[in-house]
Amino acid sequence: MIEKFNGIFYLIIFLVHFIVFAVYAYQTVFATKKFLDKFGIDDTGAGMTRFFGSLFIGAVAMAIWVGFIRPDGLQGTWAFFNLVFLQNLSAFVVGIYNIKINKLGHTPQTSNEGIIAPGILTLLSAILCYGLADKIYI
Repeated sequence: MIEKFNGIFYLIIFLVHFIVFAVYAYQTVFATKKFLDKFGIDDTGAGMTRFFGSLFIGAVAMAIWVGFIRPDGLQGTWAFFNLVFLQNLSAFVVGIYNIKINKLGHTPQTSNEGIIAPGILTLLSAILCYGLADKIYI
C-alpha cells in the first residue's frame, strides 16, 4: 500500500490532510452546536454549517475509495486531487478576505483559524499533487 503513495511521506500527508477534513466534517455536521458556539455563530446558521460539512464528507469518502479501495489506486485521479487543491486554495483566499478585509459578522470569537487551517490544507494538497504526479496524471 505504501508504494501506491510513492512512500511513507506522501501516505502520511494524505492521511493527515483527510483526517483534518474528517474532523471538520464531524464538527460541522454532528457537533454543530459546539462548532457554532466556538465561532460565535447564531444557531440559525446550523443548516449552512452542515451543508459546508457535507462537502468534507464527500471528499473524505472519495479519499478512502481512491486511496484504499479502488483497484487502480491513485492512477488517473488528477481531477479529484486538483479539485481538493482548488477548494483548499479558495477557502484560504476567502478566509483572508473574510477575516482581514471585509469583517462582516465578526464577533469576539472570530479567529484566524479560517486562514490558518485552509492555508495548511492548501500546502498539504499541493504537496500531494506534486508528489503523486506520476500516478494521478496518468
